[in-house]
Amino acid sequence: MKSSEIRKTFIEYFKSKGHEVVASASLVPRGDPTLLFTNAGMVRFKPVFLGDEESPYKRAVSCQKCLRAGGKHSDIENVGHTKRHHTFFEMLGNFSFGDYFKEKAIEYAWELLTGVFQISKDKLYVSIYEEDDEAERLWQEKTGLSLSRIVRLSAKDNFWQMADTGPCGPCSEIIIDQGPDAGCGKETCKVGCDCDRFLELWNLVFMQFNRDEFGTLTPLPKPSIDTGMGIERISAVLQGKNNNFDSDIFKEIISSIEANTGVTYGESPDTDASIRVIADHIRAISFLIVEGIMPSNEGRGYVLRRILRRAGRHARLLGKEGPLLYRLTDPVVTSLKGVYPELEEERETVVKVIRFEEERFGKTLEQGMLLMDSLIGSLRASKKTIIPGQEVFRLYDTYGFPLDLARDIAMDLGFSIDEDGFHMAMSIQRERARASWVGEETALSSIYRELISETGKTEFLGYETTESDAVIKAILKAGNVVKELSVGEEGEVFLNKTTFYGESGGQIGDTGVIYSDTFKADVLDTKSPLDSFISHHIKLRKGTLQVWMKVRCSVDIDKRHAIMRNHTATHLLQSALRATLGEHVKQAGSFVGSDRLRFDFTHFSSLGRDELNVVEDMVNSWILQNHPVNVLEMDIKDALSSGAIALFGERYGERVRTITVPGVSMELCGGTHVRATGDIGAFRILGEGSVSSGIRRIEAITGKQTIAYMREKEDELLKIALLVKSPDAPLEKVRALIEELRELQKEKEKAKGVAVKDISTEVVKKAREISGIKVVSEKVDGLSQKDLRALADSIRDRLGSCVIVLASVTDNQASFLSMVTGDLTKKLSADKILREVAKMTGGRGGGKPELAQGGTKDINALDTAINRVYDIVKTVKS
Repeated sequence: MKSSEIRKTFIEYFKSKGHEVVASASLVPRGDPTLLFTNAGMVRFKPVFLGDEESPYKRAVSCQKCLRAGGKHSDIENVGHTKRHHTFFEMLGNFSFGDYFKEKAIEYAWELLTGVFQISKDKLYVSIYEEDDEAERLWQEKTGLSLSRIVRLSAKDNFWQMADTGPCGPCSEIIIDQGPDAGCGKETCKVGCDCDRFLELWNLVFMQFNRDEFGTLTPLPKPSIDTGMGIERISAVLQGKNNNFDSDIFKEIISSIEANTGVTYGESPDTDASIRVIADHIRAISFLIVEGIMPSNEGRGYVLRRILRRAGRHARLLGKEGPLLYRLTDPVVTSLKGVYPELEEERETVVKVIRFEEERFGKTLEQGMLLMDSLIGSLRASKKTIIPGQEVFRLYDTYGFPLDLARDIAMDLGFSIDEDGFHMAMSIQRERARASWVGEETALSSIYRELISETGKTEFLGYETTESDAVIKAILKAGNVVKELSVGEEGEVFLNKTTFYGESGGQIGDTGVIYSDTFKADVLDTKSPLDSFISHHIKLRKGTLQVWMKVRCSVDIDKRHAIMRNHTATHLLQSALRATLGEHVKQAGSFVGSDRLRFDFTHFSSLGRDELNVVEDMVNSWILQNHPVNVLEMDIKDALSSGAIALFGERYGERVRTITVPGVSMELCGGTHVRATGDIGAFRILGEGSVSSGIRRIEAITGKQTIAYMREKEDELLKIALLVKSPDAPLEKVRALIEELRELQKEKEKAKGVAVKDISTEVVKKAREISGIKVVSEKVDGLSQKDLRALADSIRDRLGSCVIVLASVTDNQASFLSMVTGDLTKKLSADKILREVAKMTGGRGGGKPELAQGGTKDINALDTAINRVYDIVKTVKS
C-alpha cells in the first residue's frame, strides 16, 4: 500500500467506528508554553484530557503533523544515521474521551493491523505495563495472542504520563518481528532490544489514573484512550522495507536529490546518510515555513535555522556548493498537497525563504571555516590539542557551524573537542531560547483556573456598548483571594459581565472606571488570562470595594475608539501589503494600541519609500471609500472556505468571529473595530524595518494621531527654514549646503592623501630587513583605521614584498593594523602577528593571513608591542 492509501485507510476505518475526523492541528501548539512544537497526536487534545475543555465528540481520529527538533524531544542528531529517526513526521491516532477503553482500543488496533492491513499475526508481539493484568487478559481474549507473545515491561517503557502530575496510565505497544536479518544477531535479542528486529508499530495509551503532587494514583472517573502510530514506520513495514527512507514517502525527494547532486542513493554509507538528512529535513523546513515560522536566532526560528543549516552542510558533503534545498520543495509539495493544501498555497514563499537562507549560510559557513582554522592555529601554537567547547559552540551559534563538521576537521588535524563544554553551552542557549518563545504564553497560574471554576466565565458586552451594570464575583490582591479592597489599594477584579476588552490578539486592554454610589475605582488595565475570563486591574480611589457588590462599568470611550481605528487599520494594512507584495505576506505579530499600531509580516527584503507609498495610498483609498465593516459569527469551516484569513497556528473554536470589509478584507478576529472604514479618518506609515530574517515590521498611526504627526513635521520644516535662512525655498538651500559640504570633504580627503604619501616616504626609510624580510613596525598618531589602511597600502606599493604593522593613538585609544604580502603568508600571518600585538596591549583583533585589524584602550604597552614584531619575524627561517 502507498502511504496515501495507508493514511486514508486508517482514517476511514475509524470513521466507520464512529470517530470524528479531526484535521491536523498546527505544528505550533498555542496556549501550551511547555512545548516548542506539536510532537504527538494527543497535543491538540491535551486540554480535553486535563479536563479544562469539553470535547464536542467522544471519539476522534486524526493524522497529525509532528516535529521533534529542539528541546528534550529532539531527534535531530540521529536523523540520517538511523533507519527510524525523523524531525518531521505524521502520527496516525485514534482517541476516546471517556467513551471506550482498553477492550475496544485493543480490538480496533488488532483488526486494523491484521484484518485490514493484513499483517501476519505470527509476526506480532505486544508489550504491556508489568502490573497491567487487565491488558494481558484482554490481549489473550480479544486477539488469541499466546502469553509468550505478551511481554511485561517496566514503567520506564510502558507507563505514560503527560507531566509530573495529572492524567496518566499504562500503555501497550504493538511490535512486529522483522526477522533475524534485521536484528543485532545476539542470542539475547528479544522484545525490548534496541536493534531493529522487534519494531514498535503502534502505542496504545490507557489513561486511567490521575497522579497528584505526592505521586498517589487515583482512578479517573472517565478513563480515556490516546494512540499513536507513525505513518513513515507503518508505510515501510507494509511496503516490505527495513528503512523508513526506502518507503514511497521519500522516493520522489531522494530522486530529486540525486538529480540535483549527481550522487546516487545506495552508493556509499556516507553519502546515503547525507541524502537521508536532506530528505528528512526538507520536509520539516517546508512545513515550518508554511506555518509562518522564519529562520532566526531564537525560539522556533532558531530550530528552523539549525535544520536548514544542517541540511545545507550535508548538501556540501555531496559536493553541492551553491543553493540546493530550494530546488527540493517540489516533490514535498507534489506528494502531500492533497492532504495539506497549504503547501501548494505557500510554495513560492517556501522557495524564497529557503534560497535566501541558503545563500546566507554559504557566506557564514565560509566565515566559520576561517575562524576554525584560526582557532586551531592558535591552539597549535600553544601546544594544545583540545578545542574548548565554548569556542566550538560560538562558531555553531554565530555561524551555524555544525559540531559534527568541527569534529571531523579536528580529528583530521589530530585535535579533539571538549564536547561536554559544547553541550553545556548549548544547554544555556536552549534555556535562553525557551525563555524567548514562552513570551506571553507563560503557564497560566492555577489561581485563575480555580477562580473560573468557581465564578464562571465573564460575559463580554463590549462589542455592543461601553457601559453596563455588573456584579463583582471575585477579587485578587497580590495573587491572593480577598473579600474587599480599601482606598489606595490595587488588585484584580472579576465581574459576571463587562464592557472592558481584555488584552488579546495584539489589542491592548481597555481602561476606564468601575463605580457605584459608594465607591470609585480606576481600571488601569484589562487582561484575559483564560479564554472568556477577564481580569480588571484596578486602583481604588474612593470607598470600599467588596465581593458581590453591584457596580457600573464605564470604558474610556476616546481611548477605545482610537484602538478600534488602529485595529481595523491593521486589517486594511495586511490586505494592502498582500496586494502590493504578494500572497506570501502573512501576519507574524501585531500590536494595537491607542496611539499607534505595529504590524509584523513575512517578507524577504526591505520596502522602499515608493512601495510604502503605494501601501499607504491603498489603505487611505479604502478609508475614503467608507466601506462598511461587517461582523459575522460563522462556523470556522465556512469562514475559511469563504476566504477568511486566520492567524496560522492560532487556536479557534468551532464558531468564529469574522471581520469583513467587502471587497477588501476578511479575517478571523475577536478584537473591537469601527463601524465603517471612514471612521479611521486617515492612515500614515511611520516606518518599516526588520524584526528578524524574513520578518518585517511596519509602524503606523491613524485618526487624530496623523493630524498631530503632520503638525509636528510642519513645525520641524519651519524650524529648518529659519536655520538655513530661507523661508521660501528651504529645500534648495539645504541641497546647496550639502553640496558645499561634499566639496569641502573631497578637499580634505585629497589633502589627507598627500599627507599619507609624505608619511609613507618617512616610514619606508625606517624599514628593517630581518631574516631576509623587509619589516615596517611603526606608531603614527592621529590616524583613523581607514587612514592606517591607506598608509599600509602606500608602504606596500613602495617596498613590494614586506611585513607591515602600524599603530595610531587617537583620543586615548589605539588602532592597529597588520599586513603581510601574499608571497610571505606561508611563513607569517598578519592575523597571528596582530593577535600577539593585541594580547600584549590587552586589546582585541583579528583577520586573515594577508590583513588583520584591531584596537585597544590601554596604550601604555603599545611601543613594546610594536617592537615585538621584529622578534616575531626573527623566528622565521629564511
